[in-house]
Amino acid sequence: MNKQETLDYLREKGIKFELTEHAPIFHMGEPSSTPFPYPGADAKNLFVRDKKHRDYYMITVRGEKRVDLKEFRKVHGTRALTFADEDELQHFLGVKPGSVSPLGVLNDEERKVKVFLDADFWKEPHLAGIHPNENTATVWLNPDNLKQLLEEHGNEVEVAEF
Repeated sequence: MNKQETLDYLREKGIKFELTEHAPIFHMGEPSSTPFPYPGADAKNLFVRDKKHRDYYMITVRGEKRVDLKEFRKVHGTRALTFADEDELQHFLGVKPGSVSPLGVLNDEERKVKVFLDADFWKEPHLAGIHPNENTATVWLNPDNLKQLLEEHGNEVEVAEF
């Protein structure tokens, strides 16, 4: 699903969201000329895989957080992790670098990607700000709805502390 298809899908599913259109943002910390309505609720997304290319993980945390992949590996019992490459981004998520989003998991036809959502999204303002599979917009939605949407798609979702 591209951006428009993703937005249409959210509407079709009856998921309430707010949309902020903006210039492309390729990484956290990049300045934006568009003010975001919910500072601190924006997400940082990491798409990683084990070194044997068997297990894939979408890690989504609040934007100000850092993710220690060695610690993540230890806590969650995974093999050594590395970032997925551009071909894997396209294959599993249907996105280009800079547009990684848990909504990309809706393109995972194999249901192979396990999603880890930061427990802090359930704190005030109880929102997650994520790209709708394109980095020219941010969708602000309830994390319960995001979790349910991904689980209904057939992907495993875990709420985790980071």
